[in-house]
Amino acid sequence: MATLPPEPILSHGPALDAAAPEVLAEALVALHGQAAALAMLARLAPEPVEIGGELGAVIVRAAPWQRALVAQTAADCAAMMESGLAALGTLTRRGQDTSAPALVLWREFHAARAAMVSVLLAPATEPA
Repeated sequence: MATLPPEPILSHGPALDAAAPEVLAEALVALHGQAAALAMLARLAPEPVEIGGELGAVIVRAAPWQRALVAQTAADCAAMMESGLAALGTLTRRGQDTSAPALVLWREFHAARAAMVSVLLAPATEPA
């Protein structure tokens, strides 16, 4: 967790509006849909896409700044995935193997997802 309060690193635009638990859950489901397509290109088994149950409860319990930070990160990650999948689509149309570059993108997604979960699981205290 950063030593600075979260306000300076949060944008004051759409990410704060996307911090509602339902909207954040939908964004994470969409991100995992992109990840499923990426897993196929990386020749990995897709992971189940369930943002309910325990993770849904974690999202609801999270402080608004935590949800805002995760929403901002999810939007950044979705942009990364969109451009990466477009580039991988070009390789596919050329008949080239996509497994190595797709695996690199998968690792980036996996690290970003782990960071988002860590933010949500941190103690939900309001910043000072």
